[in-house]
Amino acid sequence: MGSALLRVLCLCSLVALARPARPANVSIGALFTFDSVIGRSARAAIDLAVADVNRDAAVLRGTHLSLVAQDTKCSGFVGTIQALQLMEKKVVAVVGPQSSGIAHVVSHVVNELHVPLLSFAATDPALASAQYPYFVRAARGDDSSQMAAVADIVAYYGWREVTVIYVDNDYGRGGVDALGDALEAKRAKLSFKAPFPPDADQAAIADLLLQVTMMESRVCVVHVNPDSGLAVFAAARSLGMMASGYVWIATDWLAAALDSTRPPNPKAMSLLQGVVTLRQYAPDSGAKRSLTSRFAAGQLNRSATLSLNAYGLAAYDAVWMAARAIDEFLEDGGNVTFSADPRLQQEVNGTSTLRLDALRVFDQGEQLLHKVMLANFTGITGDVRFSADGRSLADPAYEVLNVGGTGVRRVGYWSNHSHLSVSAPTPFQANSSQQQQQQERRLYSMIWPGETTSPPRGWVFPNNGRPLRIGVPYRTTQRQFVSKDSGPDGASGYCIDVFKAAVALLPYPVPVSFILFGDGVKNPSYSDLVNKVANNVFDAAVGDVSIVTNRTRVVDFTQPYVESGLVIVSPVKEKSSNAWAFLKPFTLGMWAVTGAFFLFVGSVVWVLEHRFNPEFRGSPRKQLVTIFWFSFSTMFFAHRENTVSSLGRFVLIIWLFVVLIINSSYTASLTSILTVQQLSTGIQGLDGLLASADPIGYQIGSFAKSYMMQELNVPESRLKELAIDDYAASLQLGPRNGGVAAIVDELPYVDLFLSTNCQFKTVGQEFTKSGWGFAFQRDSPLAVDLSTAILTLSENGDLERIHDKWLNPGQCDSSQGGDVTADRLNLSSFWGLFLISGIACFIALVIFFTRILCQYGKYHQGDGEGGMPPEEFPVRRPERLRSIRDLITFVDMKEEEVKRAIKRKSSNDRRDRSIASSGGASSFSASTV
Repeated sequence: MGSALLRVLCLCSLVALARPARPANVSIGALFTFDSVIGRSARAAIDLAVADVNRDAAVLRGTHLSLVAQDTKCSGFVGTIQALQLMEKKVVAVVGPQSSGIAHVVSHVVNELHVPLLSFAATDPALASAQYPYFVRAARGDDSSQMAAVADIVAYYGWREVTVIYVDNDYGRGGVDALGDALEAKRAKLSFKAPFPPDADQAAIADLLLQVTMMESRVCVVHVNPDSGLAVFAAARSLGMMASGYVWIATDWLAAALDSTRPPNPKAMSLLQGVVTLRQYAPDSGAKRSLTSRFAAGQLNRSATLSLNAYGLAAYDAVWMAARAIDEFLEDGGNVTFSADPRLQQEVNGTSTLRLDALRVFDQGEQLLHKVMLANFTGITGDVRFSADGRSLADPAYEVLNVGGTGVRRVGYWSNHSHLSVSAPTPFQANSSQQQQQQERRLYSMIWPGETTSPPRGWVFPNNGRPLRIGVPYRTTQRQFVSKDSGPDGASGYCIDVFKAAVALLPYPVPVSFILFGDGVKNPSYSDLVNKVANNVFDAAVGDVSIVTNRTRVVDFTQPYVESGLVIVSPVKEKSSNAWAFLKPFTLGMWAVTGAFFLFVGSVVWVLEHRFNPEFRGSPRKQLVTIFWFSFSTMFFAHRENTVSSLGRFVLIIWLFVVLIINSSYTASLTSILTVQQLSTGIQGLDGLLASADPIGYQIGSFAKSYMMQELNVPESRLKELAIDDYAASLQLGPRNGGVAAIVDELPYVDLFLSTNCQFKTVGQEFTKSGWGFAFQRDSPLAVDLSTAILTLSENGDLERIHDKWLNPGQCDSSQGGDVTADRLNLSSFWGLFLISGIACFIALVIFFTRILCQYGKYHQGDGEGGMPPEEFPVRRPERLRSIRDLITFVDMKEEEVKRAIKRKSSNDRRDRSIASSGGASSFSASTV
């Protein structure tokens, strides 16, 4: 036992000797602007974090953490110099910087010297690229996630265009690029970018905002530095841009500025009424409250009351992230050593006078960086761990704040998993219910600029903006729809009046300028007009423009104000009906089956009534005539024979119901056929048109040509372009004389044409469903507003009144139009009725013959004993023939005769049994004597 213990002690001593001793001191750097909104909060938080690390015996056991802080003074040049000076101090990690621009420069330095850079405030998404392997983002989210939150707010309220005001540096440009991508994913867009230089004064900012007021969008996103951002709102207030109708969304810089002082500055709050801003989310906890209290206690002796903002909390956690990584690095036997870079030494030996020889490469920098990326602890800002890509902290989240009164109010949250919600973000769980998340995607009500509670429209037509350039088709035919006019507008018609009425319902003025499109010789191409709108030649197109698929890909349409669709117009040839037209309602099979069922049902009724009803008895000739008469007289419900049996009445009632349906259908079909024959034409619908090889006409400029070629595969050689004025002549000439067999056009044009041309009709049904709408450039808010106005016009009847004003019907009877085809009735439409009638007949016959057989058995019971004496049958016949003849004779007997015979036979049988019984008793008495 003693020897074993000695070996263990020796082994432990060897292990202790093999592991390097922990260094007594390890230095980390801090690089930020001391006198700034972020820097004042971060400096105190970093000092507290270093003190807490050195106080905690569980971290850096026996190793003291030293801090070397350098002031960048909000200058990229100074920040670079300070970073180089910081590297001379042999720091193993750097907390900072707070500026994205300085971070870009310093990242190149730490890449060469292998020093991890833990930034708590540099949010430019480009810093997460592989170009900067030693840059570690210790902030809770970057501008990509922040702008995704802004885009969700924009989409939540249905705004489509956004103006962004930003500082023109790496931080601002990176955020704007991220915002543009996020808005595009929500089908919104950046309509105007308003950058200003980092050193812009109040006058420059005011000039920039003047340009913003000229824009249509009233949704403004402000992405600037917290130290100078309030100047934007001061200029906006002086220009009247903090009034009702505007939307102001500030990124998290504003929350950082407001949180830096307690209580908030009243003067600043007066500038920000109704502004929406974001704040990096940090869950409430005891550690957070304790840190905030300690921070406040350290400010008691200062003139200004400072407070921790979100960046200060992130800086505190960044120090702990570095400390834990250093502790794990040392625990694994890591040793802190620095070495000279040969490239820098070569530069020193040359002509350079810079002290580059003082810079040293951290030999174990890559191992320490790996430990930093493995961070997994609960900090002041929540769970500190990196996402799968290892470049940013996982689960970024923000609070959505609304400035109002003397403070800010939280109206919701945003996270990269649940998006907008009124519930606090929780760590993402893969099995969480997506439906529940969808239900929680909402915000509490907000107070907007101008102290309004209803969400602003986010878009107005600027008073000083140029009139909308409205492209109007210069129609040369059917000018009632739209065409040139000598009035002040230069255009008039049904479509123009609908547009004016809709614009009059908008809550803001919209000046317009109508520009005719076309040469005035023939109708223009409507596809070309739509492309002019898509290419910004026109702002919109107003006219009889059909909403079709290929056009909706390049422009936005309003709600249709006219229902439309392609129909076929064909000439009508009147012809008289022939002498056998009455046979056409039914097919040959239907006639045959119907006649057979008349005879069948008549025969069944005769069988069921023959024994009971004297009207169905008599000579064979009379009975045959009765069957035929009764069968076909039921067609007109004129049968004179009454039915007395229950089964006969049952069969007759069902058959009369069948006859009623057949009569009604025959009458309706015959009426339709005789009417249709007066409007008969060679083409009965789309199938007949496609099956033929005759020419087809279409209107100049219509989409009917492309539709027939692409969707119906009609050869272009069959298509003939026509003006509406040429429709009648071409149809009357016909395909044999240089005309067309039919014309395919939209329903509104066809209705107007047919109202004055009674010799033509539409055949078949509409084979497309579309409508006419006003075309606008993509994402134009006017398309949405005018759609609402068109619905209002439809509901209050103004749309119909405008239609009656311009499109009065002509003298032709419109009821003669429509589909001129008719179908003959076949057996498949009535087999169910025949089946029911047949089953009823079968059941009645089964019941009838079952009853007959029962009676027949009773009638012949006892024939072998007490029946007819054999003397009455002088000649014996075969038994089978006798039985069949007896059965037929029995069936032909009247029901009363059968009942009397059965009753008489029953009485005779009882009498015979009584006589037999008496004779037996007498014999028994005689034998006894």
